[in-house]
Amino acid sequence: MNKISPRAGILDIAPYVGGRESVEGVANPVKLSANETPLGPSPKAVEAAKAALSSMERYPDGGAKALREAIAAKYGLDAARIVCGAGSDELLHLLAQAYLNPGDEAIASAHGFLVYPIVTKAADAKIVFVPETNLTADVDAILAAQTASTRIVFLANPNNPTGTYLPFSEVKRLREGLREDVLLVLDAAYAEYVRRNDYEAGIELVATHENVVMTRTFSKVYGLAAMRLGWAYCPASVADVLNRIRGPFNVNVPAMMAGIAAVEDQAHIDKAVAHNEKWLAWLTEEISALGLEAVPSVANFLAIGFPETKGKTAAKADAFLGSRGLILRSIASYGLPSYLRLTVGTEEANKRVVAALKEFMDK
Repeated sequence: MNKISPRAGILDIAPYVGGRESVEGVANPVKLSANETPLGPSPKAVEAAKAALSSMERYPDGGAKALREAIAAKYGLDAARIVCGAGSDELLHLLAQAYLNPGDEAIASAHGFLVYPIVTKAADAKIVFVPETNLTADVDAILAAQTASTRIVFLANPNNPTGTYLPFSEVKRLREGLREDVLLVLDAAYAEYVRRNDYEAGIELVATHENVVMTRTFSKVYGLAAMRLGWAYCPASVADVLNRIRGPFNVNVPAMMAGIAAVEDQAHIDKAVAHNEKWLAWLTEEISALGLEAVPSVANFLAIGFPETKGKTAAKADAFLGSRGLILRSIASYGLPSYLRLTVGTEEANKRVVAALKEFMDK
């Protein structure tokens, strides 16, 4: 008797594996592997989520109208062109389902976010990885990879896991070099952290072109990772398509209410960004002083490069740091086996990491 089986290609997809939560034999380790904010969510967001629990028997507003309006008010957008989802990951899945046919191609940079190949392969399409330059997306390489089969280009800007970014002039050049029937997806999960005058998250390009979508998340600077909440700003035609295929109640009420409160608490956002700006610079300087590579980052994390010297590799460092109760993220699965990714943490955590790295390099 034949067994049920998934569609061809599904079992070839490598499942996404998040950062470690624990270290065997170590009590209460400090988790610095998932790019979570050390300041946590706005207290106002926490209270809003708690208040929403009193009506759990009621379905959510399927269109997330109040949340979309809050986002629109903050950024000066058209609420009708915002689509909300259970994290930006869901929106990436929806975009792939909607715009990739079997055999089509999607392009991503060599060390781009691991969800891109997952959503592409799930749509029975082919993911095309292109080389980077200095661990940064290369516009010329992306354009050179464009073929008649290309339908989507995924660009994380800033990029996870490297923290590097493309200035707006390069993103515009990329858009101009793509065919009009190729969708440019700008994944701006870390946009709130960027403090560079030449950066733009994607709002302008979405406003002026029919083939650009920007995705954002509440998991990072807003500290709502557990709530699973994200949004996309789209051309009207793309928003219409996504609203046809998303789940009818894909965002829960506590997440919506927390999101509204979080967006409106600018003081908390400013505090989180200021903390990151201070400690990202400090970590970069201190880690570089140890003779390690600190990849220039504009996000809330840092990729640290280790030598191939016996006993000083990234894998050895990961094990050593774990023994000291510090969990970083191996990014070998991103094609970077010589690097670990460090999330900016509390002052105490940051200083512990540097001290442990010094101990590791000196031993």
